[in-house]
Amino acid sequence: MAGDFHLALNRPVKRISIIGDGAWGTTLAIHLNRKKYPVTLWGAFSANIALIAKTHENKKFLPGFKIPSTVHLTSDIDEAIFFGDLIVLSSPSEYLTDTLEKIQKTKYKGKVFVSVVKGIHPKSFKRNSEIIHEYLPKIPLVVLSGPTIAGELAQGIATTAVAACKDKKLAAVIQEIFNSDTFRIYTNTDVIGVEFGGSVKNVIALACGICDGLKLGTNTKAAVLTRGLGEITRLGIALGARQETFYGLTGLGDLVTTCFSPSSRNRTVGEALGAGKKIKNVLGGMNAVAEGVVTAEAVYHLAQKKKIPMPIVTEVYKIIFENKPAARAMKDLMGRSLKSE
Repeated sequence: MAGDFHLALNRPVKRISIIGDGAWGTTLAIHLNRKKYPVTLWGAFSANIALIAKTHENKKFLPGFKIPSTVHLTSDIDEAIFFGDLIVLSSPSEYLTDTLEKIQKTKYKGKVFVSVVKGIHPKSFKRNSEIIHEYLPKIPLVVLSGPTIAGELAQGIATTAVAACKDKKLAAVIQEIFNSDTFRIYTNTDVIGVEFGGSVKNVIALACGICDGLKLGTNTKAAVLTRGLGEITRLGIALGARQETFYGLTGLGDLVTTCFSPSSRNRTVGEALGAGKKIKNVLGGMNAVAEGVVTAEAVYHLAQKKKIPMPIVTEVYKIIFENKPAARAMKDLMGRSLKSE
Protein backbone atom coordinates (compact mmCIF):
# COMPACT_ATOMS: atom_id res chain seq x y z
CA MET A 1 0.00 0.00 0.00
CA ALA A 2 1.21 3.49 -0.85
CA GLY A 3 0.19 5.15 2.39
CA ASP A 4 3.74 6.37 3.00
CA PHE A 5 3.50 8.77 0.08
CA HIS A 6 2.82 12.35 1.09
CA LEU A 7 0.89 14.46 -1.36
CA ALA A 8 1.03 18.18 -2.04
CA LEU A 9 -0.43 18.80 1.42
CA ASN A 10 2.10 16.66 3.33
CA ARG A 11 -0.61 14.19 4.18
CA PRO A 12 -0.46 10.46 3.48
CA VAL A 13 -3.18 8.70 1.52
CA LYS A 14 -4.63 6.10 3.84
CA ARG A 15 -8.29 6.07 2.81
CA ILE A 16 -9.98 6.56 -0.58
CA SER A 17 -13.49 7.62 -1.56
CA ILE A 18 -14.97 6.89 -4.98
CA ILE A 19 -17.66 9.38 -6.01
CA GLY A 20 -19.90 7.59 -8.50
CA ASP A 21 -21.16 4.00 -8.39
CA GLY A 22 -21.17 3.35 -12.14
CA ALA A 23 -19.24 0.49 -13.71
CA TRP A 24 -15.85 2.23 -13.60
CA GLY A 25 -16.27 3.70 -10.13
CA THR A 26 -17.33 0.31 -8.79
CA THR A 27 -14.40 -1.38 -10.52
CA LEU A 28 -11.94 1.09 -9.01
CA ALA A 29 -13.45 0.48 -5.57
CA ILE A 30 -12.88 -3.27 -6.01
CA HIS A 31 -9.36 -2.68 -7.37
CA LEU A 32 -8.23 -0.34 -4.61
CA ASN A 33 -9.78 -2.60 -1.98
CA ARG A 34 -7.61 -5.42 -3.37
CA LYS A 35 -4.64 -3.17 -2.67
CA LYS A 36 -5.74 -3.05 0.97
CA TYR A 37 -6.95 0.54 0.97
CA PRO A 38 -10.03 1.31 3.06
CA VAL A 39 -12.52 2.40 0.36
CA THR A 40 -15.88 4.14 0.42
CA LEU A 41 -18.11 3.99 -2.67
CA TRP A 42 -20.69 6.78 -2.97
CA GLY A 43 -23.77 6.69 -5.19
CA ALA A 44 -26.35 9.39 -5.76
CA PHE A 45 -29.28 6.99 -5.52
CA SER A 46 -29.79 5.49 -2.07
CA ALA A 47 -31.87 2.61 -3.48
CA ASN A 48 -28.99 1.36 -5.61
CA ILE A 49 -26.52 1.71 -2.73
CA ALA A 50 -28.91 -0.25 -0.49
CA LEU A 51 -29.20 -2.99 -3.14
CA ILE A 52 -25.40 -3.20 -3.45
CA ALA A 53 -25.11 -3.45 0.35
CA LYS A 54 -27.65 -6.27 0.38
CA THR A 55 -26.32 -8.31 -2.55
CA HIS A 56 -22.61 -7.30 -2.58
CA GLU A 57 -23.04 -6.75 -6.31
CA ASN A 58 -23.76 -3.68 -8.44
CA LYS A 59 -26.45 -5.38 -10.50
CA LYS A 60 -27.34 -2.16 -12.30
CA PHE A 61 -23.91 -1.09 -13.54
CA LEU A 62 -21.45 -3.96 -12.99
CA PRO A 63 -23.36 -7.23 -12.75
CA GLY A 64 -21.50 -10.45 -12.04
CA PHE A 65 -18.73 -9.07 -9.84
CA LYS A 66 -18.59 -9.46 -6.06
CA ILE A 67 -18.01 -6.27 -4.11
CA PRO A 68 -16.14 -7.08 -0.89
CA SER A 69 -17.99 -6.38 2.33
CA THR A 70 -15.02 -4.27 3.40
CA VAL A 71 -15.96 -1.64 0.78
CA HIS A 72 -18.04 0.90 2.67
CA LEU A 73 -21.15 2.08 0.83
CA THR A 74 -22.99 5.37 1.25
CA SER A 75 -25.31 7.83 -0.47
CA ASP A 76 -24.27 10.59 1.98
CA ILE A 77 -21.84 12.90 0.16
CA ASP A 78 -20.63 14.52 3.40
CA GLU A 79 -19.71 11.13 4.79
CA ALA A 80 -17.94 10.10 1.59
CA ILE A 81 -15.83 13.25 1.31
CA PHE A 82 -14.97 13.24 5.00
CA PHE A 83 -13.81 9.60 4.77
CA GLY A 84 -11.24 9.86 2.00
CA ASP A 85 -7.78 11.41 1.91
CA LEU A 86 -8.03 10.84 -1.85
CA ILE A 87 -11.29 11.54 -3.68
CA VAL A 88 -11.88 9.82 -7.05
CA LEU A 89 -14.48 11.59 -9.18
CA SER A 90 -16.26 9.00 -11.31
CA SER A 91 -19.69 10.44 -12.09
CA PRO A 92 -20.88 10.63 -15.73
CA SER A 93 -19.81 13.93 -17.32
CA GLU A 94 -23.39 15.14 -17.79
CA TYR A 95 -23.94 14.85 -14.01
CA LEU A 96 -20.54 16.21 -13.02
CA THR A 97 -21.68 19.75 -12.21
CA ASP A 98 -24.51 18.45 -10.00
CA THR A 99 -22.01 16.29 -8.13
CA LEU A 100 -19.54 19.15 -7.76
CA GLU A 101 -22.27 21.39 -6.34
CA LYS A 102 -22.83 18.76 -3.65
CA ILE A 103 -19.10 18.49 -2.92
CA GLN A 104 -18.82 22.29 -2.63
CA LYS A 105 -20.93 22.09 0.52
CA THR A 106 -18.69 19.48 2.15
CA LYS A 107 -15.33 19.68 3.91
CA TYR A 108 -13.39 18.92 0.72
CA LYS A 109 -10.45 21.23 1.36
CA GLY A 110 -7.24 19.42 2.20
CA LYS A 111 -8.18 16.47 -0.03
CA VAL A 112 -6.45 15.32 -3.22
CA PHE A 113 -8.67 14.55 -6.21
CA VAL A 114 -8.43 12.20 -9.18
CA SER A 115 -10.79 12.61 -12.13
CA VAL A 116 -11.71 9.57 -14.24
CA VAL A 117 -14.58 11.47 -15.92
CA LYS A 118 -14.53 11.57 -19.72
CA GLY A 119 -16.33 14.12 -21.87
CA ILE A 120 -16.44 17.76 -22.97
CA HIS A 121 -19.08 20.27 -21.91
CA PRO A 122 -21.47 20.82 -24.85
CA LYS A 123 -21.84 24.57 -24.30
CA SER A 124 -18.60 25.87 -22.80
CA PHE A 125 -16.39 23.24 -24.56
CA LYS A 126 -14.43 22.91 -21.32
CA ARG A 127 -12.63 19.75 -20.27
CA ASN A 128 -13.75 18.15 -17.04
CA SER A 129 -10.64 19.16 -15.10
CA GLU A 130 -11.39 22.80 -15.99
CA ILE A 131 -14.97 22.42 -14.74
CA ILE A 132 -13.78 20.70 -11.56
CA HIS A 133 -11.39 23.55 -10.81
CA GLU A 134 -14.19 26.09 -11.31
CA TYR A 135 -16.22 24.46 -8.56
CA LEU A 136 -13.33 23.33 -6.36
CA PRO A 137 -10.57 25.93 -6.85
CA LYS A 138 -6.94 25.12 -6.10
CA ILE A 139 -7.47 21.44 -5.27
CA PRO A 140 -4.61 19.09 -6.21
CA LEU A 141 -6.05 17.21 -9.22
CA VAL A 142 -4.80 14.33 -11.38
CA VAL A 143 -6.58 12.95 -14.46
CA LEU A 144 -6.58 9.15 -14.80
CA SER A 145 -7.51 7.90 -18.27
CA GLY A 146 -6.81 5.11 -20.73
CA PRO A 147 -8.16 2.05 -22.57
CA THR A 148 -10.11 0.70 -19.62
CA ILE A 149 -13.10 -1.59 -20.06
CA ALA A 150 -14.40 -1.84 -16.50
CA GLY A 151 -15.33 -5.52 -16.52
CA GLU A 152 -11.88 -6.56 -17.70
CA LEU A 153 -10.04 -4.83 -14.86
CA ALA A 154 -12.62 -6.17 -12.40
CA GLN A 155 -11.75 -9.67 -13.69
CA GLY A 156 -8.06 -9.00 -13.14
CA ILE A 157 -7.23 -8.83 -16.85
CA ALA A 158 -4.10 -6.77 -17.61
CA THR A 159 -5.06 -3.12 -18.13
CA THR A 160 -3.15 0.16 -18.53
CA ALA A 161 -3.89 3.83 -17.92
CA VAL A 162 -2.19 7.21 -17.61
CA ALA A 163 -2.04 9.55 -14.60
CA ALA A 164 -1.80 13.07 -16.02
CA CYS A 165 -0.82 16.17 -14.09
CA LYS A 166 1.50 19.11 -14.64
CA ASP A 167 2.93 18.32 -11.20
CA LYS A 168 5.11 15.28 -11.97
CA LYS A 169 5.49 14.36 -8.30
CA LEU A 170 1.74 14.29 -7.74
CA ALA A 171 1.23 12.22 -10.90
CA ALA A 172 3.84 9.76 -9.62
CA VAL A 173 2.03 9.43 -6.28
CA ILE A 174 -1.25 8.57 -8.02
CA GLN A 175 0.65 6.19 -10.30
CA GLU A 176 1.90 4.28 -7.27
CA ILE A 177 -1.49 4.21 -5.55
CA PHE A 178 -3.37 2.76 -8.54
CA ASN A 179 -0.63 0.57 -10.03
CA SER A 180 -0.79 -3.18 -9.50
CA ASP A 181 0.22 -6.40 -11.21
CA THR A 182 -2.96 -6.16 -13.33
CA PHE A 183 -3.26 -2.37 -13.68
CA ARG A 184 -0.12 -0.67 -15.00
CA ILE A 185 -0.09 3.13 -14.70
CA TYR A 186 2.07 5.55 -16.69
CA THR A 187 2.46 9.31 -16.11
CA ASN A 188 2.13 12.26 -18.47
CA THR A 189 2.21 16.03 -18.04
CA ASP A 190 -0.04 16.71 -21.08
CA VAL A 191 -3.36 17.02 -19.27
CA ILE A 192 -5.07 18.61 -22.30
CA GLY A 193 -4.09 15.77 -24.61
CA VAL A 194 -4.95 13.02 -22.14
CA GLU A 195 -8.40 14.45 -21.39
CA PHE A 196 -9.18 15.40 -24.96
CA GLY A 197 -8.13 12.05 -26.42
CA GLY A 198 -10.08 10.13 -23.79
CA SER A 199 -13.20 12.16 -24.52
CA VAL A 200 -13.32 12.55 -28.31
CA LYS A 201 -12.53 8.89 -28.97
CA ASN A 202 -16.09 8.19 -27.86
CA VAL A 203 -17.40 10.08 -30.90
CA ILE A 204 -15.24 8.01 -33.25
CA ALA A 205 -16.44 4.88 -31.41
CA LEU A 206 -20.00 5.92 -32.27
CA ALA A 207 -18.90 6.12 -35.91
CA CYS A 208 -17.34 2.65 -35.77
CA GLY A 209 -20.51 1.31 -34.18
CA ILE A 210 -22.51 2.88 -36.99
CA CYS A 211 -20.33 0.90 -39.39
CA ASP A 212 -21.28 -2.28 -37.53
CA GLY A 213 -24.96 -1.35 -37.69
CA LEU A 214 -24.66 -0.84 -41.45
CA LYS A 215 -23.03 -4.30 -41.72
CA LEU A 216 -19.85 -2.84 -43.15
CA GLY A 217 -16.49 -4.57 -42.83
CA THR A 218 -13.18 -4.34 -41.02
CA ASN A 219 -11.77 -2.28 -43.88
CA THR A 220 -14.36 0.41 -43.17
CA LYS A 221 -13.83 0.43 -39.41
CA ALA A 222 -10.06 0.60 -39.82
CA ALA A 223 -10.47 3.62 -42.09
CA VAL A 224 -12.87 5.35 -39.71
CA LEU A 225 -10.60 4.69 -36.72
CA THR A 226 -7.47 5.90 -38.49
CA ARG A 227 -8.99 8.99 -40.07
CA GLY A 228 -10.82 9.65 -36.81
CA LEU A 229 -7.54 9.66 -34.93
CA GLY A 230 -6.33 12.29 -37.39
CA GLU A 231 -9.36 14.44 -36.60
CA ILE A 232 -8.83 14.10 -32.85
CA THR A 233 -5.16 15.00 -33.22
CA ARG A 234 -5.75 18.09 -35.38
CA LEU A 235 -8.24 19.62 -32.98
CA GLY A 236 -6.26 18.56 -29.92
CA ILE A 237 -3.12 20.29 -31.16
CA ALA A 238 -5.15 23.42 -31.89
CA LEU A 239 -6.23 23.40 -28.24
CA GLY A 240 -2.67 23.11 -26.93
CA ALA A 241 -2.13 19.36 -26.64
CA ARG A 242 1.02 17.53 -27.72
CA GLN A 243 0.79 15.44 -30.89
CA GLU A 244 2.59 12.44 -29.42
CA THR A 245 -0.03 12.08 -26.68
CA PHE A 246 -2.59 10.99 -29.28
CA TYR A 247 -0.38 8.09 -30.35
CA GLY A 248 -0.26 6.78 -26.78
CA LEU A 249 -2.61 4.97 -24.42
CA THR A 250 -5.09 7.82 -23.99
CA GLY A 251 -5.26 8.44 -27.74
CA LEU A 252 -4.78 5.47 -30.04
CA GLY A 253 -4.98 2.92 -27.22
CA ASP A 254 -8.30 4.15 -25.84
CA LEU A 255 -9.65 4.65 -29.37
CA VAL A 256 -8.93 1.05 -30.45
CA THR A 257 -10.49 -0.39 -27.30
CA THR A 258 -13.65 1.68 -27.55
CA CYS A 259 -14.13 1.19 -31.28
CA PHE A 260 -13.81 -2.61 -31.28
CA SER A 261 -14.89 -3.86 -27.85
CA PRO A 262 -18.35 -5.48 -27.69
CA SER A 263 -18.57 -4.01 -24.16
CA SER A 264 -18.14 -0.42 -25.36
CA ARG A 265 -21.31 1.57 -24.69
CA ASN A 266 -20.52 4.12 -27.37
CA ARG A 267 -19.82 1.52 -30.03
CA THR A 268 -23.05 -0.24 -29.06
CA VAL A 269 -25.07 2.98 -29.36
CA GLY A 270 -23.49 3.62 -32.75
CA GLU A 271 -24.43 0.13 -33.90
CA ALA A 272 -28.07 0.79 -33.03
CA LEU A 273 -27.96 4.10 -34.92
CA GLY A 274 -26.45 2.36 -37.93
CA ALA A 275 -29.28 -0.17 -37.82
CA GLY A 276 -31.78 2.69 -38.15
CA LYS A 277 -32.86 3.26 -34.54
CA LYS A 278 -33.42 6.78 -33.23
CA ILE A 279 -31.12 8.13 -30.56
CA LYS A 280 -33.96 8.80 -28.11
CA ASN A 281 -35.07 5.18 -28.23
CA VAL A 282 -31.51 3.88 -27.95
CA LEU A 283 -30.62 5.94 -24.88
CA GLY A 284 -34.01 5.26 -23.29
CA GLY A 285 -33.18 1.57 -23.03
CA MET A 286 -29.79 2.03 -21.33
CA ASN A 287 -28.79 2.06 -17.66
CA ALA A 288 -25.35 3.48 -18.31
CA VAL A 289 -24.40 6.75 -20.04
CA ALA A 290 -22.87 6.87 -23.52
CA GLU A 291 -20.57 9.89 -23.16
CA GLY A 292 -19.99 10.18 -26.91
CA VAL A 293 -23.49 11.50 -27.62
CA VAL A 294 -23.03 14.68 -25.57
CA THR A 295 -19.39 14.93 -26.63
CA ALA A 296 -20.37 14.76 -30.33
CA GLU A 297 -22.35 17.97 -29.93
CA ALA A 298 -19.50 19.73 -28.13
CA VAL A 299 -16.77 18.62 -30.54
CA TYR A 300 -18.83 19.44 -33.65
CA HIS A 301 -19.39 23.04 -32.51
CA LEU A 302 -15.83 23.39 -31.20
CA ALA A 303 -14.43 22.25 -34.56
CA GLN A 304 -16.66 24.77 -36.33
CA LYS A 305 -15.41 27.51 -34.01
CA LYS A 306 -11.76 26.56 -34.52
CA LYS A 307 -12.25 25.96 -38.28
CA ILE A 308 -10.77 22.46 -37.99
CA PRO A 309 -12.16 19.97 -40.55
CA MET A 310 -13.66 16.93 -38.77
CA PRO A 311 -15.83 15.17 -41.39
CA ILE A 312 -16.40 11.98 -39.35
CA VAL A 313 -17.44 13.92 -36.26
CA THR A 314 -19.68 16.08 -38.46
CA GLU A 315 -21.53 13.08 -39.88
CA VAL A 316 -21.96 11.53 -36.41
CA TYR A 317 -23.41 14.83 -35.21
CA LYS A 318 -25.84 14.97 -38.13
CA ILE A 319 -26.99 11.37 -37.58
CA ILE A 320 -27.69 12.04 -33.89
CA PHE A 321 -28.99 15.60 -33.91
CA GLU A 322 -30.35 16.06 -37.45
CA ASN A 323 -31.70 12.54 -38.07
CA LYS A 324 -29.52 12.05 -41.13
CA PRO A 325 -29.69 8.44 -42.37
CA ALA A 326 -26.49 6.59 -41.51
CA ALA A 327 -26.14 5.09 -45.01
CA ARG A 328 -26.28 8.54 -46.55
CA ALA A 329 -23.70 9.84 -44.08
CA MET A 330 -21.31 7.06 -45.09
CA LYS A 331 -21.93 7.78 -48.77
CA ASP A 332 -21.15 11.46 -48.22
CA LEU A 333 -17.90 10.58 -46.41
CA MET A 334 -16.79 8.33 -49.26
CA GLY A 335 -17.78 10.92 -51.86
CA ARG A 336 -15.70 13.79 -50.52
CA SER A 337 -13.19 15.44 -52.83
CA LEU A 338 -9.96 13.49 -53.33
CA LYS A 339 -6.81 14.51 -51.45
CA SER A 340 -3.46 13.24 -50.24
CA GLU A 341 -3.37 11.49 -46.85
